Amino acid sequence: MTAISEAALRPLLQAVADPGGDRTLGEAKALKSLRIDGADVSVDIELGYPAASQHAALRSAVVAAARSLPGVGNVSVSITTNVVAHAVQRGVQLLSGVKNIIAVASGKGGVGKSTTAANLALALHAEGARVGVLDADVYGPSQPLMLGASGRPETTDGQTMEPHIAHGVQVNSIGFLVDDDQAMIWRGPMATQALEQLLRQTRWQQLDYLIIDMPPGTGDIQLTLSQRVPVTGAVIVTTPQDIALIDAKKGLKMFEKVGVPILGIVENMAVHICSNCGHAEHIFGADGGKKMAQQYGTELLGALPLAMNIRAQADSGTPTVVAEPDGEVAGLYKALARKITSKIAAQSKDYSSKFPTISISKNS
Repeated sequence: MTAISEAALRPLLQAVADPGGDRTLGEAKALKSLRIDGADVSVDIELGYPAASQHAALRSAVVAAARSLPGVGNVSVSITTNVVAHAVQRGVQLLSGVKNIIAVASGKGGVGKSTTAANLALALHAEGARVGVLDADVYGPSQPLMLGASGRPETTDGQTMEPHIAHGVQVNSIGFLVDDDQAMIWRGPMATQALEQLLRQTRWQQLDYLIIDMPPGTGDIQLTLSQRVPVTGAVIVTTPQDIALIDAKKGLKMFEKVGVPILGIVENMAVHICSNCGHAEHIFGADGGKKMAQQYGTELLGALPLAMNIRAQADSGTPTVVAEPDGEVAGLYKALARKITSKIAAQSKDYSSKFPTISISKNS
């Protein structure tokens, strides 16, 4: 029997596609260990992002790659996930209890940003991550309704708020603190201060990702948040329509100016499928998000349909990812979640916690 060579086997395993995007396991540095015992092979894979729905397929692909080498017998594959904190804007400290913050933004309202943020958070949770949502839209909070949560936040120490738990996701919003019909007639500084308090006085519990549903626009609130909040990366949501793209471009440039990485663009309401006849129609135009991504050197992360059930499920407090977890649209949101967090995993890590604290004392 010919002895199995690690030098021959390792490249075959490294060439297996990473389930989060366009990389291989080798490029993602996900192959942590390889052990050969006679004809038997043991492989340990560590992904830097959640992808629970893809583990079975990844395991099969690794086994097939190993067995393509003559002489390989039993192949055991262990897949683990290790989400770490990544670098943020210069001079902004990480938030306690939160590893990574993803800002979901748009230049204008009405493009489905909040629906995308809610389903993205639920998709990350379904893929195995610990996730939170901060509703940063002070003037029009929608996450309490979309996620089916209500009531004032509780406190255990009189100083911090406990997040609501909705469908396994931690949530906080100004909507929990005011009545549904109460108008927030606040100037920019007051709104910004309220949001910072929501962010920093919520006792987030060991989150891998905090999704911030940003308010639409690029005014004082958005700029202040993007400067003070430790954002790992931003996702821009738009429709293919030119009028939406004009404002989406402004949102993208705002994040660039404050040093927040652009993870990519999500084209929402990309195509409408008639629920009666199945006819596909590009109501808001076609390929607008793709063209914008090419123009600004970023990536089109995904295209989501304009579908009645997405709207109805969000209005009922059970967004699509939990209402139809095995459906086609939920699959699109999960693929979007994997792509976003895979890109984060490829970014520079945060090393601030590695440095020792230096204190200077004056001898008397």
